[in-house]
Amino acid sequence: MGSGCRVEDVKRSRAVPPPDGGWGWVIVGCCFMVTVCTRAVTRCVSIFFVEFQAHFGADYAATAWIHSLVDCTTMLCAPVGSLVGNRWSCRVAVMLGGLLSSIGLLLSSFCSSLELLYLSMGVLTGVGFALCYTPAIAMVGCYFRRRKALAYGIAMSGSGIGTFVLAPAVQLLIELYSWRGALLVLSAFVANLCVCGALLRPITVQEEEEEDTEGKEAESAGEEKQGNIQKHDAELAIKPSKESEDRLLSASPAPQPQVKRSFSSVFLSSKEYRFLLLPDFLGLSVSFLFLASGCSLPFVYLVPYALSVGVSHQQAAFLMSILGVIDIVGNITFGWLTDRRCLKPYRLACYIFSVAMEGLCCLTAPLLRSFALLVPFAVLYGYFDGAYVALIPVVTSDLVGAPYLSSALGVVYFLHAIPYLISPPVGGWLVDVTGSYTPTFFLSGTALLLSALVLFTVAAIRRCRSRQKLTTISQETKPLEPLPLSLSDQSECCITFNKEAVSQGVAS
Repeated sequence: MGSGCRVEDVKRSRAVPPPDGGWGWVIVGCCFMVTVCTRAVTRCVSIFFVEFQAHFGADYAATAWIHSLVDCTTMLCAPVGSLVGNRWSCRVAVMLGGLLSSIGLLLSSFCSSLELLYLSMGVLTGVGFALCYTPAIAMVGCYFRRRKALAYGIAMSGSGIGTFVLAPAVQLLIELYSWRGALLVLSAFVANLCVCGALLRPITVQEEEEEDTEGKEAESAGEEKQGNIQKHDAELAIKPSKESEDRLLSASPAPQPQVKRSFSSVFLSSKEYRFLLLPDFLGLSVSFLFLASGCSLPFVYLVPYALSVGVSHQQAAFLMSILGVIDIVGNITFGWLTDRRCLKPYRLACYIFSVAMEGLCCLTAPLLRSFALLVPFAVLYGYFDGAYVALIPVVTSDLVGAPYLSSALGVVYFLHAIPYLISPPVGGWLVDVTGSYTPTFFLSGTALLLSALVLFTVAAIRRCRSRQKLTTISQETKPLEPLPLSLSDQSECCITFNKEAVSQGVAS
């Protein structure tokens, strides 16, 4: 079976550039459905909590671990999805993940204890989601280049749209067929991931040649005009420098003939993870750790906080609906805006701005103590949440390039796993200790602002380094010319020369 955006295939046969359309829009639709069947279904798991508590006689903390396990396993096993996609194909990874997640939900409908639900729904379904999520997102980056942000905005909006549609549908299924029947229907619905995987047609993109051509054009433009150098310096989208690529190539082992494939050659390859040695990717990873520590807290504690300040249950639920709808708007509109020519060079700056605005919203949340004031919070936080979610794959692709995008996304989502698992309990512990939601929102806002600050520092260092390198190149390539002499200096030289010539003639 053909490979889907594998590192070796991308570098071996440079067949076509990213089409930016055509079958690529089918890939976007498949990725949209993958986010619906994974992220939206994960969010809807909490709807079953009341039924689980009544049936198994458990408390909220015990049932909440199901949601945490699904979310954590999906992110923790994201590198496994990248490895399967790189070794065989994204098509195989998504179809296998759809089969596992469907079987997990099917087994969950027959579980007789919470412990079995932890294994079937929390672990098995989470592993299936992990196999689907990263390869599907990586395929969008292989099919799009000029309109990459818009394509990712549409694809990632499946999480918000799916939550908006599935939440009332799942509640209706529970009322009609009980929680066991609802899980059976969800199992059949998630099986559509296999159909989405079958539609992921492999592609081999022409990535390196285009980057080399752009690099030569930028170098020649830098020699012609200093203004073009300043424009190049103003771009904040990080790309791996030539020094980093040379360092990665020298660190990788020399190719050796393979007689047969061993276990290590199938699952482990240093070539696919060269980007881990890039200092810029390390800074991006630290930024993602802070981001994951703070982004989930408002979704968990917004409704309890609204109830604590006197907002009714209907209005508190409506705040979450606003968050979901505006999240969709942020996905699509911010993706479209950052694909415009005026903003495309500044996509990283737009990402930093979105994360920083989310942090400021969280810091101001404790001051908002009515429904009328919490509505603007829900609008702003939902919009910028959708904006940064759509830009995560774009920023990662700008850093590592399309050949390494699948492996890089696996690492990126892996970094979200542990913060997703521990940050909600830590936020609840702060509420229990202080009796207020203020420390929890302050924790979320501080983590988001630190994420933006780390990435801003990385971008600033990168910009200074690029400017220094371009200055050095321009000085080395510029030919040495004698300094022009003024008229007075020229006249003095002529007079001195004439005097010396006359004196030598008299002496002779």
